[in-house]
Amino acid sequence: MNIIGIIPARLASSRFPNKPMADILGMPMIGHCYKRSKMSSLLNEVYVATCDMEIYNYIESIGGKAIITADTHERASDRTAEALLKIEKSTGKKVDIVVMIQGDEPMITPEMIQAAVHPLIDSKEIKISNLYTNIKTVKEFEDPNEVKVVINKNEFAIYFSREPIPSRKKGVLEVPMYKQVCIIPFKRDFLLEYNNMKQTPLEKIESVDMMRIIENGLQVKMIYTDDESYSVDTLEDLEVVVKKITNDTLLKKYL
Repeated sequence: MNIIGIIPARLASSRFPNKPMADILGMPMIGHCYKRSKMSSLLNEVYVATCDMEIYNYIESIGGKAIITADTHERASDRTAEALLKIEKSTGKKVDIVVMIQGDEPMITPEMIQAAVHPLIDSKEIKISNLYTNIKTVKEFEDPNEVKVVINKNEFAIYFSREPIPSRKKGVLEVPMYKQVCIIPFKRDFLLEYNNMKQTPLEKIESVDMMRIIENGLQVKMIYTDDESYSVDTLEDLEVVVKKITNDTLLKKYL
């Protein structure tokens, strides 16, 4: 089975310009994401998809593989799909599963990638999966930069939001607080099908790509992870990650 990882990345960001190249212990954040993704034994190859030559040149300089994509993409999945087709054309090999790995989660682990991918290997029916984990504080639960998710008994997503869901304002304070972890495997054909779907109203309102799937009556399989991962959306987040990653056991394997 041909399984590849694609890390979509761009320098232009309204919340944190030049984020992929932000320094973490002497290495740009995108470098940490790339090196750690490469540790996964399930991935045949890992690529960074970008419209910026600075990112492209950096990945090439560390022996990695990068793909130049259009600078018009608004969604990470669009950039990933373009890169997928270019990779297939250049290698002459069709991909079975493509794992979209966000370039702003520099503490991802190979085990997280493997946990996310296995449901797609094991089931013909599952076309996409997401990792999720516990939110540990109310502050994080109320942070709009964190995508929250509500899950049914079979571990499929019911709803995603940047708002704190389920509500704590109805007198019940002990609610399940879960967040999306952005390692998202797609079956190859489903990624292309997804990208051909029109953006949906709730997807736009929530600014969460996965809502497009739910609004079209399809399912997103959720897989729990207790590995710690931190998305970097602000300078404050970056400071937290620098402290956390300093004692990370994977760090000495690539830095």
